[in-house]
Amino acid sequence: MAVFLIRRLLSSLLVLFFAVSLTFLLTRSLPSGPFDREKLASAQVREALMARYKLDGTLWQQYTTYMGDLLRGDLRVSFKYRDWTVAEILAQKLPVSLQLGALSFLLASTLGVLLGALAALRRDTPVDWLAMLGALLAISIPSFITGPVMIAVFALWLGWLPVAGWGSPAHLVLPAICLAAPYTAYVARLMRNSLLDVLQSDFLRTAKAKGLSDAQALARHAMKPAILPVVTFLGPLAAHLLTGSMIIESVFNISGAGGVFVNAIQNRDAFLLCGAVVIYCSLLVFFNLVVDLLYRVLDKRIQLHG
Repeated sequence: MAVFLIRRLLSSLLVLFFAVSLTFLLTRSLPSGPFDREKLASAQVREALMARYKLDGTLWQQYTTYMGDLLRGDLRVSFKYRDWTVAEILAQKLPVSLQLGALSFLLASTLGVLLGALAALRRDTPVDWLAMLGALLAISIPSFITGPVMIAVFALWLGWLPVAGWGSPAHLVLPAICLAAPYTAYVARLMRNSLLDVLQSDFLRTAKAKGLSDAQALARHAMKPAILPVVTFLGPLAAHLLTGSMIIESVFNISGAGGVFVNAIQNRDAFLLCGAVVIYCSLLVFFNLVVDLLYRVLDKRIQLHG
């Protein structure tokens, strides 16, 4: 296990290195310069930044200087948001997206597994048909439609929840449900198909032949292997949800990281974009490692080789 963790840590650092390097080189190889769209307070400020970060040097000098700053924990400044460093922007925006994403992930994983398992156990019954129809609708209808509809019904018509904004737990409910809805559907479909395959397997028939009830066979032998494909899906999903959603944040007027990260591409804010890549890739490799460890917990036959 220790050897496996060391190897995965080294490979994760290598993935981060290549992802950040590729992002930086692509943004800096585009035509024009970083200040073309933004006017700084003075020529002296521009010259100071150019000298500090060697932006007037060769591409190799810019790259090595940036990687050195990154190793020291310096994510540099934003070209778009004046007087803000990338670290300050992330510290302000990311916690909002983390809260919203964490609740959405909890809803999607829990409800998806429950609905998928229920649909599989009630195969070809109205319960199954309704669950899969609901999943199809949740996947098919985009968030920029479900969001305003939920606001109109639950906020404006019924008055149960606030329309938009941020500040109280009530503000989390509608955006979290809206963000989680399509992923709940994906998880439910994965869980249903996987559990149906397990229910038809020979080892489950053997368990029942030894005297176990349907409920005992399901709990002891069916659920763990059936949930493995779901766990595979949930790893990258966690990284995706925790880094924010531009659509949901725009619909519900939430000042999170999703819009900032997307706008960094349009604004050619190279340092902010690289900071977003560092955060997203770090979460991605972390949750992929968690997925590998969960494989071993859920199925003892899986070996983690160093």
